[in-house]
Amino acid sequence: MKEDLLSEIDSLANRFRQKVSAVSSEHEVLKVKSTYIGREGHLTLLMKKMGSLPSEERPVIGKNANLLKNEIEKICQEQLEKIRNLSSLSRLQQERVDITLSGRTTACGSIHPITQMMRNVLNIFSEMGFEVYEGPEIETDFYNFEALNFLKDHPARDMQDTFYIDQHYVLRTHTSPIQIHVMKSRTPPFKVVGPGAAYRRDSDVSHTPMFHQVEGFMVGRQVRFSDLKGILTEFSRRLFGDKIKTRFRPSFFPFTEPSAEIDISCVICRGRGCRVCKQSGWLEVLGCGMIHPAVLERVDYDPKDVSGFAFGMGIERIAMLKYGISDIRLFFENDVRFLSQF
Repeated sequence: MKEDLLSEIDSLANRFRQKVSAVSSEHEVLKVKSTYIGREGHLTLLMKKMGSLPSEERPVIGKNANLLKNEIEKICQEQLEKIRNLSSLSRLQQERVDITLSGRTTACGSIHPITQMMRNVLNIFSEMGFEVYEGPEIETDFYNFEALNFLKDHPARDMQDTFYIDQHYVLRTHTSPIQIHVMKSRTPPFKVVGPGAAYRRDSDVSHTPMFHQVEGFMVGRQVRFSDLKGILTEFSRRLFGDKIKTRFRPSFFPFTEPSAEIDISCVICRGRGCRVCKQSGWLEVLGCGMIHPAVLERVDYDPKDVSGFAFGMGIERIAMLKYGISDIRLFFENDVRFLSQF
């Protein structure tokens, strides 16, 4: 019985070595291993026969069986590592990168043109000594209209195309309420610019329901219209270039008196007349004026003691003029071909 088991162990060893030398994949190695030392493997079943041997013969059979088992585990592990290394080397060869080729660039985003223009405008006024203040986008009727001299039955309210939340709150139609917030909380003198979004029920090639404005104002003793003219003329020069010309036209706004519109010489034709400026040679940029005495009184300022000026501009309008864009909706359509030009 002992000799038969030893002979069977030698036979299993020879058959295993032949089979394992012919394998070429991880699956085949694991299959061979399971065939010999798995739960129902040949060597496993042989070792179960040791129980029928005399006690003095078991150590010899057990020793040889364990030597074969260790050999099978060792050889299978070496084969697995060899196959895995070859597979990894083959994959590296297939995925090899030719570093002499030009790289594949990834498209990168950029700052939106409206954000760029907003920053440019704020930087110019900051250099002139203005501080930046942001107000809420949901306003009460008092801040958005009444305090700015829009009385309940004022016809200018019809021009605003307002989004009403309820009878007391609206989406602000302009950034001018920032004036009231600052003046009610501070004592003059101060110079402030207030950037932000505004909302009106209007949509065409030059208007969108949501747009951006910058409100600017200065309040103090003996603030004059000439101060306003000087600051806005210098702003136009810095933004559009030294060759730009400006002019002030009389206008009307409920919260300023006197009021004016500012035009610049056409950035397309340089004042000679073209389709963009409707052959006039001028382009409208912003509105401005001296703060109305009624507005000063509503924030408990004495119009005889202090005065001020205010101006407001649409950032989309400024960007359209500077970059020669004819349709404001392009800013909001997220067409990468358009946005990548800035």
